[in-house]
Amino acid sequence: MTGFCVFNFRRSAFALLFATVFGMSSYAQSVIVQPGAPGQPTKVLPADTKPKLTALSPKDVEFMQGMIMHHAQAVEMVDLMATRTENKELRLLGARISQSQSDEINFMRRWLSLRGEKTEMDHSGHSGHMMMPGMLSKRQMNELAKAKGAEFDRLFLRGMIQHHQGALDMVDDLVNTAGSAQDAELFNFITDVDTGQRAEIKLMEQMLERIK
Repeated sequence: MTGFCVFNFRRSAFALLFATVFGMSSYAQSVIVQPGAPGQPTKVLPADTKPKLTALSPKDVEFMQGMIMHHAQAVEMVDLMATRTENKELRLLGARISQSQSDEINFMRRWLSLRGEKTEMDHSGHSGHMMMPGMLSKRQMNELAKAKGAEFDRLFLRGMIQHHQGALDMVDDLVNTAGSAQDAELFNFITDVDTGQRAEIKLMEQMLERIK
């Protein structure tokens, strides 16, 4: 009986989608359907209805701008691998981190631009380079750049674990700020960041144990 109900639901959903996309014969133009809340009817909206972006909080913008900077340093750390390690497992991890964080940087820049916001933080009033949680200091980056072989591997893993943990702290701070993370795209993004970086931290901790 359950399977039958699921089948009927899916068939009905497909029929609604078909009618929405292709239009019914009695309509001269496309139909825009807004699903109702549980227990509420579906609404047919005017054809010229335009989507509205969710209102942002200053914390949302600050988070995305800061995370762009945060991700950029992770990519910079991975770039150091080319001449400093032959560890294939580490290189594979680095390639994955670099690709995912580069893609996320592009997403964050588009997200901010679509909302008329700057893609970089305003550093006026701050002395020097503003650091996000978990970012490596200039001294740490210099030490990483000078290291090679197993020493580089250890410093990289320790530094990237610190870096990822900082990103998780940024996400935690955002979701615990009243009125923030209400935008659906932003919420989905930080959920992915949280899940992905927690998994990578566990992997890096295991790798670090093997090269001690």
